[in-house]
Amino acid sequence: MTTAFSLAPLFRNSVGFDRFNDLFEAAARNEAGSSYPPYNVEKHGDDHYRIVVAAAGFQEQDLDLQVEKGVLTVTGGKRDNASEGVTFLHQGIAQRAFKLSFRLADHIEVKGAGLANGLLSIELLRIVPEEAKAKRIPINGDKPALN
Repeated sequence: MTTAFSLAPLFRNSVGFDRFNDLFEAAARNEAGSSYPPYNVEKHGDDHYRIVVAAAGFQEQDLDLQVEKGVLTVTGGKRDNASEGVTFLHQGIAQRAFKLSFRLADHIEVKGAGLANGLLSIELLRIVPEEAKAKRIPINGDKPALN
């Protein structure tokens, strides 16, 4: 019986964001405390992605998005209790601070974000520059084109 651990399944989707999504989901399953807040990573077509974070109880001013060196960081700050004189008999809506980080693949840009119905949606788009796209090279039948 071998105890070797294969990383091959993590690299089977090696096109753009999909590979990083697999890597980070696998890492998140192993990290303690990484289940808050829950989130989805969605693919909408070849070049359009969306991250949806369940941010129940948070307002726009409580959330912060930053992209630095290819890492998207979503943070939610704990809001001051503005309702003075309120005593919670049960507080089931967690409003604790959180920080989520997502490594973005090359050429993935954050196009916008919106907060509606307790869900923070972050729109991502892959914009590949012309010089990075695949090029078809013509084959000259007679002679190589060396100049």
